[in-house]
Amino acid sequence: MTGTVASTKDVSSGNRRGDGRFDYDIIGIGAGFAGLSMIHYFRELGLSVRVFDRASDVGGTWAWNHYPGAATDSESYYYCLTFSKELLQEWSWTKRYPGREETQAYMRFVADKCDMWPHIQLNTEITEARFDAELGGWRVTTAEGESFTCKYFVSGMGMISEPMIPKLKGMDRFEGPLFHSSRWPSEGLDYSGKRIGVIGAGATAVQMVPVLAETAAKVTVFQRTPNYILPAMQREMTPEWERDIKQNYDEIVAKCRNHVFGMAFESPPGRNAVDTDPEERERIFEEHWNGSFRWVFETFDDLLANPEANRMAADFIGAKMRERVNDPAIADLLVPTFDDYPLFAKRPPLDHGYLEAFNRDNVQLVDIKDAEPIVEIDETGVLTTREHYDCDIIVLSTGFKAYTGALEAFPIIGEEGQTLAQKWQPASESIMGVFVAGFPNMFVITGPQAPFANLPTSIEQNVKYITQCIAKMEREGLKLFHPRREAEIEWTRQTAEIHAQTLMAQGDKVNSWMMGANRDDKAARVLIYFGGANLYYDSMDQSASAGFPEIDFE
Repeated sequence: MTGTVASTKDVSSGNRRGDGRFDYDIIGIGAGFAGLSMIHYFRELGLSVRVFDRASDVGGTWAWNHYPGAATDSESYYYCLTFSKELLQEWSWTKRYPGREETQAYMRFVADKCDMWPHIQLNTEITEARFDAELGGWRVTTAEGESFTCKYFVSGMGMISEPMIPKLKGMDRFEGPLFHSSRWPSEGLDYSGKRIGVIGAGATAVQMVPVLAETAAKVTVFQRTPNYILPAMQREMTPEWERDIKQNYDEIVAKCRNHVFGMAFESPPGRNAVDTDPEERERIFEEHWNGSFRWVFETFDDLLANPEANRMAADFIGAKMRERVNDPAIADLLVPTFDDYPLFAKRPPLDHGYLEAFNRDNVQLVDIKDAEPIVEIDETGVLTTREHYDCDIIVLSTGFKAYTGALEAFPIIGEEGQTLAQKWQPASESIMGVFVAGFPNMFVITGPQAPFANLPTSIEQNVKYITQCIAKMEREGLKLFHPRREAEIEWTRQTAEIHAQTLMAQGDKVNSWMMGANRDDKAARVLIYFGGANLYYDSMDQSASAGFPEIDFE
């Protein structure tokens, strides 16, 4: 089936509110996993919902990231929505880690099967969302000057959707294509036989570089900070594996709900690396070296909390990485150590041939942190303090303004006339990443101070929680809710307190986007709740059961 893509002007009258007070009960922004979840759960309440997206198709991040090699880092069978057992049984994944095209095709499949297209308006950029006290709701304005009103305003714009563009001298002078990796030309780009400069060496570069290297004349990677790289060990889906998955989906969904990172991993092993005999510890590390983030969570319980255990894990990963790089000098640049920063202070990528790419004659690594920082970009390439690197194409693989970037990209104006960007300049505070004090009747899906976990699981848990709040208001005839500033302060305190007890707190010294430390317009801050996704979901359940004590209703 092929869904009918809703155009800017395709506003279904049947989707509007009957009493005429608002155009829609609910307006959401973002037609990725969050937007599709909104449509499903909000429709169950019998409410009208409209989801806007500036992209030309559904998919969220997968509608934008067209770079070669783009794929998920979560395994396919739990990187999906779970509200329909029928959909779980009907859709078939082809790989352990699906590429962008397959993931986006899955989202189209969901939109088709669940008749979601009439609720989606694509090719529509939102330029302002403003709370209107007199209306008792929100006014949302598009780039074309259209205005829509709603009782509830929901952001599903994603935690890593606003690109981080570095301020490098001379970028406007470069004569070839220069763009952020998340804005890879959708019409495609012929890079075969070209000299490509990739600035940045995070998860995107790890996926992209080995694919570029297959046909490019040369790929030069400009690296600031090396990464602990775990093996992906991609494999095709087999009939036997798929049958096992589909027979056990209830258990898989439950595992995701109850795991600290929202993934379908086994329960904690109940052992610590520091208490294990070295030979036995090495055996366990080796036995579990079979792909994905499972290695971190299914070997020992203390790898992310105990510095000694973390060093053991970092040493093991480093040795494994070095085995795959022929030149020891290049390996020295590619492999971090615990003394550089702990494992998971930066988000580790999964490898699909990145390390081996540096064994090729046409792939070069440049250390721009210590050896030769970038001076400028000129008409023909990149100039460092040591030499000039000729490039035909430059790709900025420089990450994102995580968690808050999309919410600050246009004015979202609360009841006191303050924008979210202004409120969050000193500190990015929220209540569970869902409510923000000063912004009535507004919800954020996986906003700042929510967990960093398997996103479809977190998104669906967030939307369920939001649905419960809206259901209470509609059932009791409530008009507005006001998030309590005291609750925001308390959640911020808890989040910071937990974060300070983890090794992830050292992310600021390596410019980790998980702390917003990659941005030069803000101080580093705690953006992630590290108390465990499962405990976070429990907190939402407790809040809903208690009648949402974090907010005041009127």
